[in-house]
Amino acid sequence: MGDDVGTGNEHLVAAVEEPLDLVRLSLDERIYVKMRNEREATGRLHAYDQHLNMVLSDVEETVTTLEIDEETYEEIYKSTKRSISMLFVRGDVIILISPPMRPG
Repeated sequence: MGDDVGTGNEHLVAAVEEPLDLVRLSLDERIYVKMRNEREATGRLHAYDQHLNMVLSDVEETVTTLEIDEETYEEIYKSTKRSISMLFVRGDVIILISPPMRPG
């Protein structure tokens, strides 16, 4: 992959030794979480545990559903968004976590 020399992310790379370290560094930051059943959430991470259960606040959740047009059999994707003040996410539904973008 190459060196991180000159990228400004040396301190971040050095702080991440295990996968959960990246989550720990994202505490009190806005993160993106992709979940099973075509659900996504973006919110501020308040807490997590070793099972990746999470507590998020100021959450925007997006649910994408697939419908089939009965006449043309065309696939139609529909997204529904909602705002949630506080959300508990069970770790076994999480597919991906994206930490905040860091300037560098």
